[in-house]
Amino acid sequence: MRTGVADLPLHFGSCPPWLFQRMKNLGRSISEILVLEYGKEEFLRRISDPFWFQAFACVLGFDWHSSGVSTTVTGALKEANLIDLGIAVLGGKGRASRKTPQEIENLAETFSLSTKKVEELKRASKLVAKVDNSAVQDGFELYHHSFIVSEEGKWAVIQQGMNTKNRYARRYHWLSEKVKSFVNEPHAAVCCNIKTECLNMVAAESEDARKCSVDLVKDNPVHLKRFLTPRKGQRTIFKYLKMPVLHEIDLKNYSGLMEAFEQQPKNYEELLLVKGVGAKTVRALALISNLVYGAEISWRDPVKYSFAHGGKDGHPYPVDEKTYDDSIKILQDAIDQANLSNREKLDALRSLKEFLKV
Repeated sequence: MRTGVADLPLHFGSCPPWLFQRMKNLGRSISEILVLEYGKEEFLRRISDPFWFQAFACVLGFDWHSSGVSTTVTGALKEANLIDLGIAVLGGKGRASRKTPQEIENLAETFSLSTKKVEELKRASKLVAKVDNSAVQDGFELYHHSFIVSEEGKWAVIQQGMNTKNRYARRYHWLSEKVKSFVNEPHAAVCCNIKTECLNMVAAESEDARKCSVDLVKDNPVHLKRFLTPRKGQRTIFKYLKMPVLHEIDLKNYSGLMEAFEQQPKNYEELLLVKGVGAKTVRALALISNLVYGAEISWRDPVKYSFAHGGKDGHPYPVDEKTYDDSIKILQDAIDQANLSNREKLDALRSLKEFLKV
């Protein structure tokens, strides 16, 4: 069992072109070997494992503890174009993340995905973002969403949020085969060295609060105004709760609640997908569920806790370009030979692990 701590401070600057091109080439070679040896599902399992992903970044020569690991490594894999391996890397940083639904639709013909499967994937992409931005209120705002999907419709997600106060990043890993429910302990892992006061509405212990939140919006939300909008001289329920306020509750605009009332969501997943239901609405419903109806809510932070070619910032040593290029050539040659049914080199690479055991 490998365990450790991943500390992700914000690093400025961009990945130099000479390194990014090599990251694309080496990243593709390693991905190709993984798919060839273990299959596409195992590739998704590995990429959703935060420790494997971190080691992968180290092998590619990027900063092991930089917030840029997530965006640069997934960006390199996206540009490496793994479509012929039956893997597509969609989304990305900032505006690129919002293109994910359209990219999923564009992928339908290439991967022969049914209309139903396309809609399922689009729903999954939207839900994982909504969960980590609104249902898990840990002080980190999402700015990166990478959706990795196989031609069979299995998927993994790597998304990242930034805490503007401490300038640290937090990475959220998801794997479709592990998601029994999007709103009950759904993560493969959440990685950051910083623990925060966190409203965790996807914790198992928040189940009653999730049900109560749905019931509250299915009733006419106008009844909730007395809890949220005090008369002159009165205090709101939030003043009585000795709990952290990561999102100031100011629901002068009840459009999200009213929209949810109109849609009559059947469960918490459907509630989160309602347009206009964001962090403030989620928090208001959670606190009312707790204070007025006694439903337990969780404040448990879900966070858990080698260099092959150096790192781009020179730590622990500068990237050795010749060694990097030799690594790409060795792996690609092994892949080419394996495709010709000559697996000697690939078998030799596999046997190297016997010499690396500690």
